Amino acid sequence: MYQPITNIIETLDTGVIASERLEVLQSLIDYIKNKRSSKLPIRLNFICTHNSRRSHLSQVWARTMAAYFNIGNVNTYSGGTEASALFPKVVDTLANQGFEIANLSEGKNPVYAIKHSPNEPAVIGFSKAYGDTFNPSSDFAAIMTCSAADEGCPMVFGCDKRIALTYEDPKLSDGTEQQTETYINRSLQIATEMKFVFSSLS
Repeated sequence: MYQPITNIIETLDTGVIASERLEVLQSLIDYIKNKRSSKLPIRLNFICTHNSRRSHLSQVWARTMAAYFNIGNVNTYSGGTEASALFPKVVDTLANQGFEIANLSEGKNPVYAIKHSPNEPAVIGFSKAYGDTFNPSSDFAAIMTCSAADEGCPMVFGCDKRIALTYEDPKLSDGTEQQTETYINRSLQIATEMKFVFSSLS
């Protein structure tokens, strides 16, 4: 794993997570434990309305924490109730936190390869609907990272578990002096919660 990412993970304090968040995270932990005990693939699809910010941060950090804590057979995905584009500030934030990012294609919906380690496959980041063929069609957990998607998408076809793990949208800071700080903090919040989940499994 790239050293800057390892440094961040080592400084994250899971003790700051509020008790009500721990209850939701426990649902995710239980889901993963059940899959591991049955020796089944663990597929986590993080879903937000436009698949542009929170769902990507969650997908990348979940994959990273699974690798850091050596939890095998974990595949992470992301999707939206509709496609838009991976927001550039998310890409910048992850790059500044140590991820190696390559731009694979340009256009209205660019495609990025996001790597946490030189020896592990990249997360392929681009905006897509949750039911896109790039994502699993069955036997996955649908993790709703925004309240709009959770409320607007009452049924996620194919999932065997639905978990509402919502985060405040960093988009609220776009165009303000607080934008960079807000995106960093949201990324670190998600990283901290994913650290709690996967450290509970090791």
